[in-house]
Amino acid sequence: MMAPVPPYEILSSDDPRLVPSTDLATAVEALEAAGLPDELEAARGEILAFTDKHPDALLRACAEGHLTGSAVVVDHLARHSLLMLHTKLGRWFQPGGHADGDASLAAVALREASEETGITGLRLVWPAVDLDIHRVHIPGEERHLHLDLRFLALAPEGAVPVRNHESRELRWVDEEALEALDPDPGTRRLVARGLAVAATLLR
Repeated sequence: MMAPVPPYEILSSDDPRLVPSTDLATAVEALEAAGLPDELEAARGEILAFTDKHPDALLRACAEGHLTGSAVVVDHLARHSLLMLHTKLGRWFQPGGHADGDASLAAVALREASEETGITGLRLVWPAVDLDIHRVHIPGEERHLHLDLRFLALAPEGAVPVRNHESRELRWVDEEALEALDPDPGTRRLVARGLAVAATLLR
């Protein structure tokens, strides 16, 4: 069941919520503001509890886990999402990455989406539309948790993605094509959430 829809807004590039910050409270505020389905409330509580216990949750040095920011990129008609075949993990995901000390998870999500898709002019939607807790095992690293706050990014008309080293491939997909990629349940949920919110903003 969907939680009440918050008033989503498209942020301008100079919005204060996209300014980098080192204050963990900034990340906590974004987590608390996220518009989530009821099924994710427990996960939100887990992440908030984690930040209470780990003042270094923004850093990769927090070995148990750390905060990340990501974004589902949706085309200007709200019909397709852009997924990347992750180089290290070998599965299809949305672009995103480590906070690396930046408590503005919205800024992290926009930066990572811009870098990993090569699309200029992405616009980020506030608040976040999804979050996820997952255990990551990257070759050469210890298993750890990614506590991921997930936003929606809107691509301009005619956007042409250009991959970087983080991915083997980038692909625009509709719902049918998404299933053929066999993404994990969290990615499926995020894409559905992103498309639904984008439809309310773009149509």
